[in-house]
Amino acid sequence: MRLVEPAGIAAAALWLPRGRSRADDAVREGRLRKRQAGDLGHEEIPVAEDVAPPDMAVRAARAALAAAGVEAADLGLACHAWMYYQGHDLWSPAHYVAHRLGALRAVPVGVQQVCNGGSAAVELAAARLVAGAAGAAGAAGALDRDARASGTTPIPASAPAPDWALVTTADRFAGPGFDRWASDYGVAYADAGTAVLLRLPAGPSDALLLRSSASVAAPELEVMHRGADPFALVPRGHRPRVDMRATKRAYLREHGNEPFARANRHAIGAVVAEALDGTGVDPWGPGLRYAVLPRFGAKTLAESWVAELAGHTSAEPVDYGRTTGHLGAGDAAAGLADLLRRRALAPGESALVFSAGAGFTWSCLLVQAPRRTA
Repeated sequence: MRLVEPAGIAAAALWLPRGRSRADDAVREGRLRKRQAGDLGHEEIPVAEDVAPPDMAVRAARAALAAAGVEAADLGLACHAWMYYQGHDLWSPAHYVAHRLGALRAVPVGVQQVCNGGSAAVELAAARLVAGAAGAAGAAGALDRDARASGTTPIPASAPAPDWALVTTADRFAGPGFDRWASDYGVAYADAGTAVLLRLPAGPSDALLLRSSASVAAPELEVMHRGADPFALVPRGHRPRVDMRATKRAYLREHGNEPFARANRHAIGAVVAEALDGTGVDPWGPGLRYAVLPRFGAKTLAESWVAELAGHTSAEPVDYGRTTGHLGAGDAAAGLADLLRRRALAPGESALVFSAGAGFTWSCLLVQAPRRTA
């Protein structure tokens, strides 16, 4: 989805809890083999011991709103994405986030696309902003035509007020239902809240511009997280804890690894091409500075991402997840926050921000540091 007019990213925030879970403790407890710990590459990852996931999202959102100087009452949309249990049954965490922030005019929307939820929510928010801007322009044009037809003088239009959208994510991978070190292969699951504040039209103070987004899916791979299990009546009806290793083993026994490897190769190339299409950004040019990777284990990134990206762009791969681990739905939003915190992009430079999640879906956001004028 290329935005004819870039959306402004006024702020992005990453909130990390103080608690930590160490890889060597997981090895000592028998939950993780030493070789697997080395493949992951994380010494420790953040753990929220006493903060619920939606409250982590609220903390990140407050930081983003404060950084941009925006009131929650001005938000028109509040998207919240998550992967794992949010703390209540049959309940909307998106509405809770909006309520706690005081965003009572916003329409809360929950997005549950597993690990790709944050990127999906950014796409949804951007599309909503574009549609709102198009509707406002159409209404203004109709009023102008009516005024001219009636012989009256139309009132000069002032600069349009921006529409604001907030995207939050939060996950807490707490036991006993989830083992953050051993519930999956090649990924360590950590706790965090994130927030991204978008507006259209973009403003002169916006930290980044969202130029485009791209997503590619391979729905036939949903079986990797279903395996051979029948449909259960209740959560964790088959096992006492989430065990993605079991379902993936069942998939690999029947299909082998090649279908996923082939889909992953295709998807990474496809989202890069789609994200850059029509933007004027050269995948091999110096203006495309970074490729911000998902927060997966080091071996997974090296074998499945870095090697593949090298055939599609010369942008430098960056892994901001060594000290955080995988943040559930929040990898892409956290990547945006880290780009801003590190002031990684010079004016005019761009970055590709990636995420991927079960289903499978791969996404890429193209962002650019605005060129400032005197």
